Amino acid sequence: MQDKLRRFKAGIFQALAHPTRIAIIELLRDEGEVPVTSVYEWLELEQANVSQHLAVLRAKHLVVARKAGNQVFYSLRDRIIGRVLDLMRQYFHSHLAESLELLSDMEIEQSRKQHKPARGRKLRSEILR
Repeated sequence: MQDKLRRFKAGIFQALAHPTRIAIIELLRDEGEVPVTSVYEWLELEQANVSQHLAVLRAKHLVVARKAGNQVFYSLRDRIIGRVLDLMRQYFHSHLAESLELLSDMEIEQSRKQHKPARGRKLRSEILR
């Protein structure tokens, strides 16, 4: 049973493993049900490209299509997938903050090393005086 669940999760992450598909999920999360024509207009992508990505998302049951007349409307099958992307954003920001803090500490340390002469050595500016 655990193996099937892991395969299911891996399949979902594979479907989300492309920036365009993430953009489609975010669009549907934010806008709700959207006509397919609006999807490629808002994302500024070719219709064929969007159709391929929507096919992947449909195959993994992340989005659903509803036909009304000659238009097809897409929406999220379950809004929880939008929350998953929100959690990923939080994860990114928390680790970005850690990385920026580490980088700042490294820059401070490097600056201290550059301004502090090593033992027994004079600064170049002292020698040139």
